[in-house]
Amino acid sequence: MIFHYGEDTLTPGIALSIAHKTCQGVISRSARDRVKASQQTVAGIVERDEAVYGINTGFGPLCTTKISSNETRILQGNILRSHSVGVGEPISPEMAKLMLILKVHALAQGYSGIAENTLERILWHIDEEIIPVVPSQGSVGASGDLAPLSHLFLPLIGLGNVWYRGEARATPGLLAELGVEPLELGPKEGLALINGTQFIAAHAVKVIERMHSCLAQADIIGAMMIEGLQGSVKPFFEQLHQLRPFKGCMHVASRVRALLSDSEIMEDHIDCDRVQDPYSLRCIPQVHGASRNAWLHLKELLAIELNSVTDNPVIINEKLTISGGNFHGQPLAMALDYACIGAAEIGNIADRRIYLSLEGNPGGIPKLLMKDTGINSGYMILQYTTAALVSENKGLCFPSSADSIPTSLGQEDHVSMGSISGRKTLTVLENVEKILAIELLTAAQAFEFRKPLKSGIILDEIHRLVRSKVTFAHQDRVFADDIEKGINMIRSGIMPRKAVDVAEDNNIALATPFETEFETY
Repeated sequence: MIFHYGEDTLTPGIALSIAHKTCQGVISRSARDRVKASQQTVAGIVERDEAVYGINTGFGPLCTTKISSNETRILQGNILRSHSVGVGEPISPEMAKLMLILKVHALAQGYSGIAENTLERILWHIDEEIIPVVPSQGSVGASGDLAPLSHLFLPLIGLGNVWYRGEARATPGLLAELGVEPLELGPKEGLALINGTQFIAAHAVKVIERMHSCLAQADIIGAMMIEGLQGSVKPFFEQLHQLRPFKGCMHVASRVRALLSDSEIMEDHIDCDRVQDPYSLRCIPQVHGASRNAWLHLKELLAIELNSVTDNPVIINEKLTISGGNFHGQPLAMALDYACIGAAEIGNIADRRIYLSLEGNPGGIPKLLMKDTGINSGYMILQYTTAALVSENKGLCFPSSADSIPTSLGQEDHVSMGSISGRKTLTVLENVEKILAIELLTAAQAFEFRKPLKSGIILDEIHRLVRSKVTFAHQDRVFADDIEKGINMIRSGIMPRKAVDVAEDNNIALATPFETEFETY
């Protein structure tokens, strides 16, 4: 597959495909022509000695300081040096590579004054897997992600560090070893490189990917828990959800109905005298569905951001250069905070189902999910871990976008803090993956007590898959080992793939009218 930077529509999935080398990103001829025209416009501004921010003026509060034409190149290198003030652990090489990919697409649209050979060098870094080392902290999310983007592009001028063949290397030595000369940036190029939202957007891409996986698996595990605890299928009936047709809720209800279809376990208690189930079972469509809506909102906004020009100033044409605020991260910052809450709630309700499963019931589930308790604690302590993770996530749900600390001597007096929104949302999702792993273990244990009754074919196959990794627990053991196996299953995404394969083989409709919105990115 070929993707044309500056021409085609970039999606989170395509960006990830380029990063994973299953798609090749190239710059089309028409995009190159626009890039050259934009660079020539900048050259004309310098030649005419017009005062244009960032081209021949200082930056931020120094915007009124005029720079001579022979110093404009020095200015662009200095901005990368002075703005490289990031701290903290480096982001992953994958995340830094995503930043490069997103930046190339934005610059290739031809509104930034970047030079063609600079774009070529960035592509070289992507294609050769020579990925800059970027600290995780230091961006306030306006004027874009200045500090992380500065570190990202230090290697262009022969500075900073890069990941190469699995280890961090100093850029000067590696470039010399490879026979590659550092670049000298032209007017406007340094500012074009470091102004933008690519740190925030790259985090949003990973949020979209990991949250999608968590949502898909939460539905499967929740359905398995309904089977194990013999909950009712009625709260998932289409007739109910048509009366309150939120897209996410209808999607989840449809999926769970398909997962529970043709279940002997459901049929076995269809005439029982239980009036209604606890909310953690009965309200799965409403809670999981609300989180789906949050995910969809972020995906829709990210689709716009990935195909936007977010640096400053923007070169519209020879007569119009605009110093505006497209670099401000607020649109994604707020959506990431919303997604963060949506992700945390998936873990919150999962913890409630885990707790519910430990109570036991007259239908055959022993307390603590183990028959011989007393000398055995059963699954009791696993819920302590999910309680701790849920509490940690609650603390991380404070919206970073609600905060702003003025910078740049007041010139940049309102900032988005969107970088923090992205980082903490990924932390929440990491915790949710662990919570779901523990719910998977407890749901599979409860499910086992329903034998010899069978579930529907999808959940029976999912249960067999779980049992191929983690055996039924007759007595206490080191459950941390089981949890680690469960986490590996969750992070591999093997269960949703298995569910889709089984559904297709048996003509079961897991799809809904909203499949394109909720199952692709």
